[in-house]
Amino acid sequence: MLKLYGFSKVNAGARTHTRDLRVLWALEEMQLPFEMVGMDHPAGDLSSGAYHRLSPFDQIPAIDDDGLVLSESGAILVHLAKKVGRLIPGDSAGEAQVLRWCFAALATVELPLMALMVHDWTADGGCAKPREFLVGWGHRALGNLEGWLAGREFVATDEFTVADILMAHVLSAGIKDSTLIAPYPSLKAYRDRCLARPAWTRAFQAYCQRVEAA
Repeated sequence: MLKLYGFSKVNAGARTHTRDLRVLWALEEMQLPFEMVGMDHPAGDLSSGAYHRLSPFDQIPAIDDDGLVLSESGAILVHLAKKVGRLIPGDSAGEAQVLRWCFAALATVELPLMALMVHDWTADGGCAKPREFLVGWGHRALGNLEGWLAGREFVATDEFTVADILMAHVLSAGIKDSTLIAPYPSLKAYRDRCLARPAWTRAFQAYCQRVEAA
């Protein structure tokens, strides 16, 4: 059976925003059975040699799919979608669009949002110029995404795909400053539309019941 390595305990600030939620959401959408392997971050579970062999950067999530070991949430979602034949088109052109927008979510959109988040966690209040740059970088990504989503229900194809899971989670977990997304009504509507899916609600509720705050 598929094993998913995800958090059982994580610091309170990260709880409900962690990337194992992307895989849990996909598994709910696909109705795939799996075994949950809970990892206690404060206890050092991610730093063990055994887990390092599964995840070279000692990060969550990782899977063991009957001996096929994968880390990185994007790679996991694409693997599961292709294995099951759901949440990704069967034709090469459609698959290429999904891959395009998976990469866009993780490399183009998430990167400035995470940089801004880390800055706000660590800055001492005297770093206005770097924050101004990061906010501008974030607006560039979000503004272009807003333009792309105008008139579209989903980001890659006419149907919901793993690219939407990644993009919606990035927009949900990666934006702590609500003023950043406020100018983009199509983007907010897209995010909320994706997060209204029953599979996300089930995955999120189960996560909240299971994962403790450190």
